[in-house]
Amino acid sequence: MAKSKTCNAKKQSYISVTALSSSSLQSLLVPPKKMITKPRTGFFLGHRCRRPGVWLLSLFSFALVSLLRLGWNVNTLVPFSPYPCLQTLLIPHLTGEVGFSNATQRRLASLESEFWKQPDGMGYRPCLEFSDEYERTSNVIMNDRRKYLLVVVSGGMNQQRNQIVDAVVIARILGAALVVPILQVNLIWGDESEFSDIFDFGHFKRVLADDVLILSSLPSTHIKTRPVEEKLAPLHVSPQWIRASYLKKIKKGGVLLLRGLDSRLSKDLPPDLQKLRCKVLETSLLLRFWRIFTCSNMLIIESQVAFEALRFAPPILELGNKFAWRMQSKGPYLALHLRIEKDVWVRTGCLPGLSKEFDEKIHNERRRHPELLTARSNMTYHERKLAGLCPLNAFEVTRLLKALGAPMSTGIYWAGGEPLGGKEALSPLTREFPHFYNKEDLALPGELEPFAHKASSMAAIDYIVSAESNVFMPSHGGNMGHAIQGHRAFAGHKKYITPNKRHLLPYFLNSSLPEAEFNRIIRELHRESLGQPELRGSKGGRDVTKYPVPECMCKSKASHVMT
Repeated sequence: MAKSKTCNAKKQSYISVTALSSSSLQSLLVPPKKMITKPRTGFFLGHRCRRPGVWLLSLFSFALVSLLRLGWNVNTLVPFSPYPCLQTLLIPHLTGEVGFSNATQRRLASLESEFWKQPDGMGYRPCLEFSDEYERTSNVIMNDRRKYLLVVVSGGMNQQRNQIVDAVVIARILGAALVVPILQVNLIWGDESEFSDIFDFGHFKRVLADDVLILSSLPSTHIKTRPVEEKLAPLHVSPQWIRASYLKKIKKGGVLLLRGLDSRLSKDLPPDLQKLRCKVLETSLLLRFWRIFTCSNMLIIESQVAFEALRFAPPILELGNKFAWRMQSKGPYLALHLRIEKDVWVRTGCLPGLSKEFDEKIHNERRRHPELLTARSNMTYHERKLAGLCPLNAFEVTRLLKALGAPMSTGIYWAGGEPLGGKEALSPLTREFPHFYNKEDLALPGELEPFAHKASSMAAIDYIVSAESNVFMPSHGGNMGHAIQGHRAFAGHKKYITPNKRHLLPYFLNSSLPEAEFNRIIRELHRESLGQPELRGSKGGRDVTKYPVPECMCKSKASHVMT
C-alpha cells in the first residue's frame, strides 16, 4: 500500500468554524484562536497532500461533474435549504478539527422543529420566457432613439423600488428609452441618495438590455429639450390608457417627465409586461457563488443566487450579506419587520399599548396633524384593532411566535426604525428571545459609517438580511413586507408568516384559555399563512411582484398539482 504523504503545515492549514455559543454576539465577530490537532483522513476534508492545489482541483472537478450530471439545470439544485447546515465552513490559514460539539447537536435537533420547516413550494420555479411578439418588438424598441422617459420617484426605499419597476414597464409600453430614475429627496429622513448610491446601475442596464434601453442621462441632442411634464395619472391605469395619454406627446416633444408613479399602473397587465415586472424586481436562480458545508460528514454544495435587475449597489450588498452570514453562523434565524415606530402609530390611527403616557402622545400628535392619518378616519381605535388594521406590538408578536413554536434559542434579526418607547418597547421580545439583534448590534466598528444619515441604504441592508432569513414575519403590512413576500416566493417559497391579526385578537383577550389550547388555535389559524404558493388571480388587483404565480413561476413536469 502506498504511504500517504503529509502536508507541510507551514505552507497551508485550515480551520473549522463550528457552531457558535449563543451567550454573546462577540463570538460571531472575533476569529477563534489557532488550534493544533492531529491530521485526519478522509476523501476531501481530511485528505493529506503535499500541495493544496490538488484539493482545490478535486473540489472544482466534483462541482463541475455535479453540474453536468444535472444538465446545468440550476433549478434542480436546492437554492435555499429548508434545514440549512452551517456547522463547518473551511477557511484557509488556520488549523482546526472538523466535528460536532454538543451545542451543534442541540442546534441540529432544533432544525427539525416544526417552526423551521419550510412550506411546500409545489414545484414552482421562476419562468420568464417572453412571447415571440415581445421579442420581435424588442428589436424595434432598442433601436428607437426618438423617445425618452424621465421619472421622479419618491417615498422610502421600498416605495422607490416599486415605482422604478413601473417606470421600466411604462417605458416599454411607450417604446421609450428610460433615463436613470431621479430619487426625490426624502424630507422626512433627509436622505439625498441618488440611484447609484442604492442600486447597481450597470447591472440594471445590462439585465434589461433586451427589454428597455437604459441611459445614464439624456443624449446631447436632447439635453436642452424642455420635457413635457404630465400631472398625476389616475390609479391603476391600463397600457391602453398610457399609450392614449402619453404616446403622442412623447413623440412630439421627445422627452416626457412623470412624477408620482406609486400605484398608478394597473396590477393586471398582459403576461409579457407582468414578466417584465418580475425581471426588474425578483430573484432568479442563476449561479452566483458556492458555499461549502459539512452535514453529517457529507460534502454539500449549495447554490444561491440573486440576479434581479434592480440589485442593490455592491457596498450595500456586501454588508447586508455579511450581516446575514453572521446571523446564519449561529444557525437558522427569524427576521422580524417591526412596525412600532412613532409615525406608524400616528398614521394607522392605532395605539402602542405601552402606557397611558405614550397613548396620549400619539393622540396629541394625531390631533396636531390629522392629515397624517392614513387609516379609515371614520373608525375608532378599537374598531381598527378588531378589524386587524393595527400593527402588532412587541408583546403580541412574542405571544404569536411562542404559539407558533419558535424556540427560546431562536436567533432574531429585527428590521425597522427606532420603536416608540425605545428598548422598553422591545422588552417582551428580548425577555423571551434573548438572541435579538439588529444591524447596529451585528456591525463591527465603522461598518455602518458609510451609510450614516442614509435611510434608504439602511433600509436596503435590512431588506437583504430579512430576505436571507429562514423565516420572515412582519408585524404589519407595508411595502417592505410585500416586497419580501414576493422575493421569498420567487426564491422557492421560503417561509413567510402572515399574522392573521383580525382573528388573533379575541384569543389574545381571552385570559382563561389554557396555553396549550391557545397554541393549538393559533397554529391552526396560520396553517395556510406560511408562504405557500398562492395564485395571483384568486383575488383581484394583486401585485405580481408579491404573488408571482402563475405569470412568473411555473411548474416542472414532476411537480405537484395545485388545488
